[in-house]
Amino acid sequence: MRTVSRSRRVLFTPLALAALLLLGGLTGCTGPGSTGHAGQQRPVTAGVAPESLVGRWRIDLRPTPDAEPYEQELVVDSVAGGRFTGTFYGSPVREARLNGDWGALRFSFVTEDGSGPYLHAGVLRDGRLEGMSNATGRDFLMVWRGRRAGGP
Repeated sequence: MRTVSRSRRVLFTPLALAALLLLGGLTGCTGPGSTGHAGQQRPVTAGVAPESLVGRWRIDLRPTPDAEPYEQELVVDSVAGGRFTGTFYGSPVREARLNGDWGALRFSFVTEDGSGPYLHAGVLRDGRLEGMSNATGRDFLMVWRGRRAGGP
């Protein structure tokens, strides 16, 4: 992991930052809904109910802000004990986690295709999703936004 120190700040490469987010380093690994060091699960408690993530979402994966929309579906089937199940881009969601410790419902999960794993992290805020996907086998980091399927 490459870090650069500037004025007492530590800057991480996008890959390192995504890994920290997914491993809980920046999301409070011992808070409600997360797995603490002993591996104990606690329910998520936040201003946003974890169940509000359940359903079908249209995720805009356009490569740049000025590109045409490119939408794929995220389906969250169930939420329980700080975890969720579902599919994204037609692939099963693995290692899915929820965290409500920081005033919004944050989540992370992994999918995979022939090029390798994709590490995803996002937040549900004001009824919309915003997140990042790190395609480790394709060497890119994508920012995305989502809305409920059938919504505005």
